[in-house]
Amino acid sequence: MASMNETPSGERLHIAFFGKRNAGKSSVINAVTGQNVSIVSDIKGTTTDPVAKAMEILPLGPVLLFDTPGFDDEGELGELRIKRTAQILDKSDVAVFVIDSSAPVSKEELDFINSIRSRNLDYIIVWNKTDLNNKISAIPNAPNICVSAKTGCGIEELKETLKTFAKKKESHPLVSDLLSQGDIVVLVTPIDASAPKGRLILPQQQVIRDIIDSGAMAYVCQPSTLLRTIQTLNETPRLVITDSQAFKEVEKTIPSSIPLTSFSILMARRKGALNESAQGSFKLDELNDGDKVLISEGCTHHRQCEDIGTVKLPRWILEYTKKKIDFVFSSGNDFPEDLTPYKMVIHCGGCMLNEREMKTRVTRAKSQGVAITNYGMAIAYMNGILKRSIEALEGKRK
Repeated sequence: MASMNETPSGERLHIAFFGKRNAGKSSVINAVTGQNVSIVSDIKGTTTDPVAKAMEILPLGPVLLFDTPGFDDEGELGELRIKRTAQILDKSDVAVFVIDSSAPVSKEELDFINSIRSRNLDYIIVWNKTDLNNKISAIPNAPNICVSAKTGCGIEELKETLKTFAKKKESHPLVSDLLSQGDIVVLVTPIDASAPKGRLILPQQQVIRDIIDSGAMAYVCQPSTLLRTIQTLNETPRLVITDSQAFKEVEKTIPSSIPLTSFSILMARRKGALNESAQGSFKLDELNDGDKVLISEGCTHHRQCEDIGTVKLPRWILEYTKKKIDFVFSSGNDFPEDLTPYKMVIHCGGCMLNEREMKTRVTRAKSQGVAITNYGMAIAYMNGILKRSIEALEGKRK
């Protein structure tokens, strides 16, 4: 579990290194970081699974680096590794494609580069081992950088090029653009068995920080003390933000004149999936007996007895639809490639996913004709307050 003082993985620039076995991907990563992040060997296939490493690298800042197996791996296990390597493309902000300059460029390498291009993904071609051969045939219409992980030649140029991509990465705001200096925001944060002991969950931490950065003031309470909190304030809150599972109770507690939304809905906005998630929630009214609904978590964590994803949300959906729904659950990287068996997908807020991976999941669902929404949207819709929750995000204050 990441420290509260660390940049969350979803907010880091995701840089993935790809290439054939023994092209020197791990050596280039170690040269860029100045550390032995990856195991290096002359034996082909030393990296057998994608390896992720969160780091702070000057001049890039907080990044998440991925070292991947060679996409030319062989055998049954090799095919599985290649599949996992391809999955890393879905979450990468920048792909660094490493080519062994001492060997001819293969058709497989050119095909993989075209696969990167088809995803509209920023990428860099890195010609490694130029200490052995510095004569290359540059790949057209792409940044080509010659390096030697062994001597360090070209590594600074590579880091400076990566820096330009870091500057391009701009996240959608969480809540700061809705606020003005001195505004009051009330956060409703239920503390139950599923809440990490001694901590607030990540979306709550992020929203509090965003409120403080905007010059506004955050008041944090539990549902049971919400009314008292509102009554003790000298002015009406600009906004109330609640954990989705308390939506119904909170909506009944505060006047309709106070804008209300949830952490999960703010995360959908942050990840660029607000409209799709809102539209997807309508599918709840079309569910029938026997329909399959995929409930997906972006991360993996220990399930509690009243876990919102596997217990509370399914229960509320059954109560709302009065149908016999077949629920299927996924977490972490196990988001299915084929979503056609499902009538709809209900995703968590995706606080541990970067925007690219969340958009990839939304796009996959849309392309396969499957509605996708998230926890907050679904709960708001079932309680008849989705419109109010979305309207709370309209009318920027800055």
